[in-house]
Amino acid sequence: MKPAVILLSGGIDSTTTLAIALAEGYDAYPLSFDYGQRHQIETQAARRIADSLGAKEHRVATIDLRVFGGSALTDHIDVPKHRSEKEIGHGIPVTYVPARNTVFLAYALAWAEVISAADIFLGVNAIDYSGYPDCRPEFVDAINYAVGLATGEAVVIEAPFSNMDKNEIAALAVRLNVPIGLTWSCYEGDTDPCRKCGACVERSQALSSVKAVA
Repeated sequence: MKPAVILLSGGIDSTTTLAIALAEGYDAYPLSFDYGQRHQIETQAARRIADSLGAKEHRVATIDLRVFGGSALTDHIDVPKHRSEKEIGHGIPVTYVPARNTVFLAYALAWAEVISAADIFLGVNAIDYSGYPDCRPEFVDAINYAVGLATGEAVVIEAPFSNMDKNEIAALAVRLNVPIGLTWSCYEGDTDPCRKCGACVERSQALSSVKAVA
């Protein structure tokens, strides 16, 4: 079986990405990050998910993006709550972590080269790239070009959700029997999700859409 590195945050999108890689016959090597974010609930979720889905090996890389800050996830900035759907989809939000995907993909590439993996899976999607510049298809294409120069085209970044929205991803997660109950999407860290931040709102709407169709 061919190995692949999957960026696994612990949310529905990245968990479904992991499920896709496994369904396509890859030996999955999920990679998560303790990057100085507000809480560790998502990395704990990622560990449970990797174990539940039968990943080959899961690692958590420790870096500290708090040294730069500039985000509600890595700095003393409040997470916005009660934003409308229009507000969530407009402009770059304060929950954007500067250069995060670039940094994460660099780490993923390093591990891919070590384990001789030709594929890196990334769960960015159409909703994310409306506000997060490092989730755009153009970004993935540019990073793929850089990766090709660095490795002689030996490694490719796969972004299966580039043209899918959250509702479509949630529906796919259900079809693939993704353990949605193990995932965590909330920007806040507590016993229960806040149900008020953008991530919670998007999760709720996506899962509601799946129930409505069912």
